Amino acid sequence: MLMIKKLWDEKPLTLILFSAGFFRLLAVLFSKGFGMHDDHFLVIEMAQSWVDHSYYNWLPFGDSPIRTATGHSLFYTGLNFLMLKAMAMMGLTDPQLKMYFIRFVHAAFSLLVVYYGFKITEFYSGAKVARIAGLLLAILWFMPMLSVRNLVEMVCIPFLMAPVWLIIKNGEMKKKSIYLLAGLVAGTAFSIRFQSSLFITGIGLTLVVEKNWRAVIAYGAGTVVSVLLIQGSIDMFLWGKPFAEFMGYVKFNREHAYDFVTHGAETYPLLISGILLPPISLFLWFGYFRNWRKQLIIFLPSFLFFVFHTSFPNKQERFILPFIPFFIMLGCIGWQEFVSGSAFWIKRPKLLRNCWIFFWALNILPLCVVSVAYSKRNRVESMTYLYHKKDAGILIIDDANNDDIILPPLFYLRPLRDKWGVIPVTKSQSPRKVRDILKTADKKYFPNYVIFWGEDNIETRVDSMKKYFPQLQYETTIEPGLVDRIVHYLNPINQNQTTYIYKL
Repeated sequence: MLMIKKLWDEKPLTLILFSAGFFRLLAVLFSKGFGMHDDHFLVIEMAQSWVDHSYYNWLPFGDSPIRTATGHSLFYTGLNFLMLKAMAMMGLTDPQLKMYFIRFVHAAFSLLVVYYGFKITEFYSGAKVARIAGLLLAILWFMPMLSVRNLVEMVCIPFLMAPVWLIIKNGEMKKKSIYLLAGLVAGTAFSIRFQSSLFITGIGLTLVVEKNWRAVIAYGAGTVVSVLLIQGSIDMFLWGKPFAEFMGYVKFNREHAYDFVTHGAETYPLLISGILLPPISLFLWFGYFRNWRKQLIIFLPSFLFFVFHTSFPNKQERFILPFIPFFIMLGCIGWQEFVSGSAFWIKRPKLLRNCWIFFWALNILPLCVVSVAYSKRNRVESMTYLYHKKDAGILIIDDANNDDIILPPLFYLRPLRDKWGVIPVTKSQSPRKVRDILKTADKKYFPNYVIFWGEDNIETRVDSMKKYFPQLQYETTIEPGLVDRIVHYLNPINQNQTTYIYKL
């Protein structure tokens, strides 16, 4: 304990980074699976398909029907492709082992968020406040788990914080090369997640407000060069014109803005207030808006981003994640400045201390649970089970309670090949229809396993399948993880179901 106290007093950043690394390492080892659809199917599944030259119908090569950009930046997916390709060249084929490595790389990279958060806060408000901001970014209950996910919303954050740190650290020197570098880094964030353009614009506007015209030109030039070299060149190679994916993204969101999760303008304020745990989250809201003029380079980029997503109809929770570190930094800076001059809080230090004690006590339980949570366990373990059976090919997926099936993460089954695929059983496609389809199919594409998603009407569904596939034999049952069950209980839209595997 004396050593920890000494580190906390003398080298707080070292201790904070160690704490962040410890919980992220737990997430690397135990928080397997994936969080949302996009961080698996738009990244890992797609990247593995490129390794296997099946392209997953996302690239305009071979027999792919895709011949126009679909609105997805492929730069980050390409980075994952390089990692998976390197592992394939080394002979590593086990999907779970590959994901240990990928989670570790993401965990290590996410430490930059903690580092920049501490340094930026320290610059404006000193080490005492920086310790609070750094600790929040290190061990806030959801940060370790999200840090090892393949979420562009998380991966882009270091590329948004680094330009801010470079610019404020440059200070009075005002070296044009530093502003150029800041622009190059910021442009990389755009190529990972297009919405980063709001942050990038906010940083540029801050330099305009400060009338630092040389900085504006250098920063703008760096951003343009970065975007052209990365996003522009990728799109030119694939589609024959720069920014094809970005224009496709704009078009898609304009036409489908109301097709996904839509809520009112209060959604993100309430979400942030909840996940950052009151009363501390309320203190941070106060501090965030209190100091907006003094730390404009933190406020303006993040506020533009926040306003846009608050106004846009599609409000998925992960969209707001890049805002969180900026909110924490400025919230801590503003709140501490207020407290240091507030007669109320100066007279009541014990009350403030108890608020923080309550917060950390409330934070520790979900931190320990979520950091080791196996997300989408039933889906991933179903494929892992079949991977180890070594004889799985085409799968029948029975999701007869719904109009469409939940996609299985085939990455965990084995590398994607033309002979791998899924035949769905849904409300509109009965086992009888599947049998009739297979009567005329090539025998090498005949399925040898049936997976039943969900326990609803399971006996009836199995009996229905046996009528047309009498050779059906039970193999195993795979349960969802603890957190999956909790999430499903809180919101049944999260379909984390028990899985039943049968062999044909």
